[in-house]
Amino acid sequence: MRSTSLYKMSAVIAVGALTLAGCGSRGGSPSSGSSTGGSSGGTVVEIGVDAPLTGSLAALGLGIQNSTDLALKTANKNNEVPGVTFKLVAKDDQANPTIGQQNATALVADSAVVGVVGPLNSSVAQSMQQVFDQANVTEVSPANTNPSLTQGPNWQTSPVRPYKSYFRVVTTDKVQGPFAADYVYSDLKITKVAVVNDGKTYGAGLAGTFSQEFKKLGGTVVVNQTVSDTSTDFAAVVSAVKSSGAQLLYYGGEYPVAGPLSKQLKGGGVNIPLMGGDGIQDPTYIKLAGAAAANGDYATVPGAPISTLASAKTFISNYNAAGYSAPYAVYGGYSYDAAWSIIEAVKAVVAANGGKVPSSSSDFRQKVEAAEQNVSFDGVTGHVSFDQFGDTGNKQLTMYKVENGAWDNGVKVGTFGG
Repeated sequence: MRSTSLYKMSAVIAVGALTLAGCGSRGGSPSSGSSTGGSSGGTVVEIGVDAPLTGSLAALGLGIQNSTDLALKTANKNNEVPGVTFKLVAKDDQANPTIGQQNATALVADSAVVGVVGPLNSSVAQSMQQVFDQANVTEVSPANTNPSLTQGPNWQTSPVRPYKSYFRVVTTDKVQGPFAADYVYSDLKITKVAVVNDGKTYGAGLAGTFSQEFKKLGGTVVVNQTVSDTSTDFAAVVSAVKSSGAQLLYYGGEYPVAGPLSKQLKGGGVNIPLMGGDGIQDPTYIKLAGAAAANGDYATVPGAPISTLASAKTFISNYNAAGYSAPYAVYGGYSYDAAWSIIEAVKAVVAANGGKVPSSSSDFRQKVEAAEQNVSFDGVTGHVSFDQFGDTGNKQLTMYKVENGAWDNGVKVGTFGG
């Protein structure tokens, strides 16, 4: 996801299979600020987290924080980088780009921070990227899907990487939107859709790539509207959709709006499914829509269902055993992998420096940033590596459906356009 408005090392890092056993994490989720897992002694290296830890998207943000915390505690317990103890520094951006930029400035000012996991929202990432890049602080998002973050504003015609410090472990809306459009047209045999978005970076971008591909396939967009992310009354949208003959409503945005929109759509007598992206695939969506209205609705999420992956079994077991107060949610496995990628980069830098952390914090940051580009390992969500833009090589997506008041385990897993 996601939005609330709209490099290189000479040696390739060879990394063994990721080991998750013995997480050493107990108790509730860490509070915003700093926390340290099981200590392996030596130099303290900080990894930040930036996500909405309070507010309407906290269910997703806390999963990001907790999963990052678990990765750091696992690394400390296993002495993953001899002589280094990893410490978490968590920041709450409240899904607000201005706060996100302030958090980025604070994290950069802390010389012990070499990398950051996050943010959740694409528009928050836009406000942070330059701050991190100027300081060579590695940023790895487990959730951002807007293509421009890695390939620039002209990503459709002339992709250019704007910031070498920015990476992500989820595929982009360049793939997610068309994957959804193809499912609607080819699998559901639907030819007329209404498209609504919240006008923000993630929502508008996702709706745009969906619409473009749907029309390319031969479908028709009979309604195309934008609503505010603070909207609560969707009577005008419902009326327009009802008179249009649309067979499905595609929504670009997040569950705080999507849930009530689905509820009012069905309540207004428009009994068609609502479909969205990863921004709506959370139990909160069903609570807001009501189980009856949500049943039959769809959502795409980057990656295969984590509950079905053999590579995620230990992560899930350790997360549940850790006693966190919030679930790992849709981005938990990706957050663990994002954190682990920074840990691997730190490991490579320390190994190349005679087993010691570079004495200069600026030098350390530059070397970690360069090492991140060459990270390659088998993680919770699959193989983790980055292309020349900082994008993941994992292009898998899953289509989920609400059945009997809950998201199913995925009605289709696949890719689009490679």
